[in-house]
Amino acid sequence: MRHRKTAVFGWLILVVLVTVIGGGIGQQTMTEADYGTGDSGRAERILQDADLAPPANELILVHSDNLTADDPKFQSAVKDTITALRDSKLAENIADPAQTRAVSQDKHSALISYDVKGDRETAPDRIEPLMDSVQKVEDSTTDLTLGQFGSATGFKAVNDSLGEDFVKAELTALPVALGILLVVFGAFVAAVLPVLLAVTACVGAMGLLALSSQLVPVDGMTNSVMFLMGLAVGVDYCLFYLRREREERSAGKTGPDALKIAAATSGHSVLISGLTVAVAMAGMFLSGLTVFEGFAMATIEVVLISVVGSMTVLPAMMSMLGDKVGKGRIPFVTRRREAAAARREPGRNNALLRGVMRRPAIFAALGAALLMLLAAPAMDMKTEKLGVDKLLPADDPMVDVAERISKEFPGAPAPAEVVVESSDISSPAMKRAIDDFKKKALSSGETGKSIGVKLHPDENIAELSVPLAGNGTDSTSKRALETLREDLIPSTLGKVPDTTSLVRGELAFSEDYNEQLGDSILPVFLFVLGVTFLLMLFCFRSPVIAVTSIVLNLLSVGAAYGVMVAVFQHGWGDELVGTEAVGAIESWMPLFVFVVLFGLSMDYHVFVVSRIREAYDSGEPTREAIATGIRATAGVVTSAGLIMVAVFAVFGTLGMQDFKQLGVGLAVAVLLDATVVRAVLLPSVMALLGEANWVPKKFNQRPDRPSAPTGAPQPQPEFAHAGAAQGSAPQPGHGQQQPPAGGGYGQQPGAPQGHPQQGGNWGQQPPQGGPAGQQPRQHADPRFNDLPHSY
Repeated sequence: MRHRKTAVFGWLILVVLVTVIGGGIGQQTMTEADYGTGDSGRAERILQDADLAPPANELILVHSDNLTADDPKFQSAVKDTITALRDSKLAENIADPAQTRAVSQDKHSALISYDVKGDRETAPDRIEPLMDSVQKVEDSTTDLTLGQFGSATGFKAVNDSLGEDFVKAELTALPVALGILLVVFGAFVAAVLPVLLAVTACVGAMGLLALSSQLVPVDGMTNSVMFLMGLAVGVDYCLFYLRREREERSAGKTGPDALKIAAATSGHSVLISGLTVAVAMAGMFLSGLTVFEGFAMATIEVVLISVVGSMTVLPAMMSMLGDKVGKGRIPFVTRRREAAAARREPGRNNALLRGVMRRPAIFAALGAALLMLLAAPAMDMKTEKLGVDKLLPADDPMVDVAERISKEFPGAPAPAEVVVESSDISSPAMKRAIDDFKKKALSSGETGKSIGVKLHPDENIAELSVPLAGNGTDSTSKRALETLREDLIPSTLGKVPDTTSLVRGELAFSEDYNEQLGDSILPVFLFVLGVTFLLMLFCFRSPVIAVTSIVLNLLSVGAAYGVMVAVFQHGWGDELVGTEAVGAIESWMPLFVFVVLFGLSMDYHVFVVSRIREAYDSGEPTREAIATGIRATAGVVTSAGLIMVAVFAVFGTLGMQDFKQLGVGLAVAVLLDATVVRAVLLPSVMALLGEANWVPKKFNQRPDRPSAPTGAPQPQPEFAHAGAAQGSAPQPGHGQQQPPAGGGYGQQPGAPQGHPQQGGNWGQQPPQGGPAGQQPRQHADPRFNDLPHSY
């Protein structure tokens, strides 16, 4: 607070500096070889090292419902298309269907294939003139349609969709978050502060990501994921801080004192939460996959920048603004809040919390049963590396073309490719082996009608293109791939000495990718669980709370998995999110969602349990402390959860399939975490555990508090233990003297000292004259006494 201008201008200079430097250097994106793993990855690297990385292959489907491939008009359209491709000077290796026999069984379709000249990675930038040439041929014919699908067109469509989705997310998520904050604070300035800080944190993180991507290249959707995470956590961290400062000001604290308390409480929770998220994200480095390493770098950077901003720039801005933070009041919202506060009866305004505290076992069982029911579909989760045709929106014309090609030319959109590296690829033995492989493959019934062979004598490498039976991703194709790897290659190509034969292609990549994920998921899970346990143990000095945190988070993650499987694999309610079920979950999604949710859920958990621990340390018994902590954080957790759910739900409305899966999974998990877990399971489980929450006792001794003067009235506990007789003790207001209440911060000098007793008002008298049992509940810590009991 003494260096406010330094903090604010230093932050702005830092953001501008890293953005300019990062923009100048440019972001390094992943190449196809960076994605690879297993045998398919090795095959990709063999080609890349030999400068033989294949060009982008494209397919053009010529189709007519009325004409056949033998019709002169049909043949003329095919020839015109081939001529247009040659005239463009951008295509090579053009295959005439008359020569390759790429004609469908009913002869109403033919397939032209060609390669885009130049580097495969930049082919999407050069494909548009070729697409225009094909479109002109189609426009000049009747009774014929021409559809194009391939590497370059597919990635161009994905890049275009990513760009549109990112703009849509920015234009939608920011106003939604701002609107919720306007309702939460009822003031424009207070609402704008968190959004501004979150946006500047995202901008700075993107500049920093450009620098780190020089070491760890990133996936194309990393920027969108970073924006998603940065906006969600940045706004939430600021919300925690602002709400606590506002609470302290409403309790009568001065501006500087309120900021100090907010820094010591919410600021501490933000720091622990941010570190937990960052360390959880670091678990992705154990996956062995570059795409996860890029996601980890991006999310760690944006989370840590958000933490720094919320702990430095935000309090500096709040100190500079002072009471102006409440400027721009929204009359309608403010009047409703004031009217609700006037009608509020302390201690009687949270029926759910009262029920949970009176019957914790029942509510714990119901909450756990609900989450396990939602998690049930996850038992048969199917993951695969979704192809371009499944990633694109279902109404994209290219999806229809890809499906028709798969149906009429099985394996053609994504054939397997055998990469053969030998000491002498032109030797008679190698030629015989390739011929034997072709004969055996074609007679196996597991491949298409033709197998392409491309020799590279100078590099001693051969590429064999093998269309697989099935649609390229189904069980038939997977069985064909297994036959190719386990039988066809070993019995032919594998018999030639000093020869390496590896299979690449979309299906091979997906299978190898899933296998690598299967091998790495246990180490990642154990790392995240172990680190979370240690951080919770360090924060609360209680192994019971640490274990409880892990179990509750696992329940919410399992429920999110179940909803994702139900919607995107089984198609239950898929139309509600504007998609058609693709029958599988994107391969990287479960691991990424687990890590992200385990980190984000700690925001709420640390914040809520910290308030419970704060009340417990003030002298309240465990059950009263639980009620105090839940009640004091209910509004903040609800508001923060609503913002996160809204931001994540925006991503669920985007076009790309992986964005939809990510948005729905995160939105559902956060919704359940902020409601079922924090409002029902956490208080009920802690109430059942009782004093065991604070084991071992030597690390959880309450600080000694001075006691109130003898004879000070002591209010009855708001939530009696289950089964306790109601009304059996005299109530305040009938003239009955209560046992001595615990002393505290509000005590007058010279008051008798003693040990803390059940929660009293540390030296304040409760209001007299009200009905028995209806006095406003007083807290052991006077900072809570003037606060609303719920939000």
